[in-house]
Amino acid sequence: MLNRCKKICLLWLPVLALSCQTAYRLPLPPRASGAMGGTAFYKQVDSMQWNTREPLALHEILSGNIPAFLHKFVPVKTSITGSDGKKITAIYYVAPDYLSIGSGEDFARVPLTPMTAQRIADSLHCFLPTRKMVNDIYLQSKVKLEPMPLYAHRDSAIIFWHHHLIIEGQRKGRKGLIAGIKKDVVISGKISRDPKPSRVAIYGWHKMDGKPIQPLYTGHVNWYVDYSHGIRLIYRKIRVDGRWMDYTEVLQHPVYKTLLCDEDNCDFFTY
Repeated sequence: MLNRCKKICLLWLPVLALSCQTAYRLPLPPRASGAMGGTAFYKQVDSMQWNTREPLALHEILSGNIPAFLHKFVPVKTSITGSDGKKITAIYYVAPDYLSIGSGEDFARVPLTPMTAQRIADSLHCFLPTRKMVNDIYLQSKVKLEPMPLYAHRDSAIIFWHHHLIIEGQRKGRKGLIAGIKKDVVISGKISRDPKPSRVAIYGWHKMDGKPIQPLYTGHVNWYVDYSHGIRLIYRKIRVDGRWMDYTEVLQHPVYKTLLCDEDNCDFFTY
């Protein structure tokens, strides 16, 4: 039986691989030996605007220039009780930290617009979280850190880098699923219902009492990104009562959608 499972895992099918490994791994090429670290990346983009900086970040990430700890996702469990009183359970797999560029020894978290984040997510069989998922991830995280708001030049690369260094000073090398350090870029039914077009939805940045600084908000245009925004990737296949489903199937199911979404409308799946 063990040999059979190993053979199945050799197939290039993410769902079957996940069944054997009980964890999702990003399908990225190995990081090049001469790839730039996080420090070098921020030196290069220091004076760039978002529309010049983001293509560089996209290239670095999809070429495999991310720290090794981001490759393996970790499980988050959730459950609901159906109208018949039966408990329904689900497991989804999340990146242990926000998207970053560099090596394990020299990496940096990189805030991105939802358009770039979506291109990365689509390329890696992933999606962006909902508000409910951000809350569940926070509750199940191993490393919870106090938010550290900054107030000047919020949308500049130098402040992105400065905020990353603050987080690393707080983290003190602790490992595991981390939360409380960023506002998540999320999918939300509020986006398609906002009277203004081209919105980004953000939520989270939980304080140590578990309450988020940022309520669900679509007040920014989608090209706006600042130091507090983070991109958390979620593997798009969800295991619901032992059966694999695409996240879009779950969000469209009349019962299962509440496993992932706590909004009245759970019909916005992608930017």
